[in-house]
Amino acid sequence: MSYFRFFILTLLISYVRGVTELAEETCETLPSEIHITKEEFDELGRLQRTCNGEVAVNKCEGSCKSQVQPSVITPTGFLKECYCCRESYLRERVITLTHCYDPDGVRLTNEGYNAMDIKLREPSECKCYKCGDFSR
Repeated sequence: MSYFRFFILTLLISYVRGVTELAEETCETLPSEIHITKEEFDELGRLQRTCNGEVAVNKCEGSCKSQVQPSVITPTGFLKECYCCRESYLRERVITLTHCYDPDGVRLTNEGYNAMDIKLREPSECKCYKCGDFSR
């Protein structure tokens, strides 16, 4: 058996094994927690206050079916079909940050300054998309 045939046979066996192992897509929406810091400036660009907090948000996580196979048509000699777990729908939420400080780091307690509402977009649904496809 020639080296080239052996190489192609090895690639095909690897390909079949990879497809069987990745037959299950596990792309899903999962809860996570992030730390958010937001600064507020006046019309002259001076820092007025900084607010922060830990926020529970959704994230996309998981694996998608992808494959690489030999090809005589493509310049690289391989045809790649890659899929990534990404958001299919985003929802907007208003989050209240309750730890606010003045520019000197003193905690603000006055009504109207001790909290800040911000808008946040997070995934509400996730699914597998062709990698690099941002046209959806």
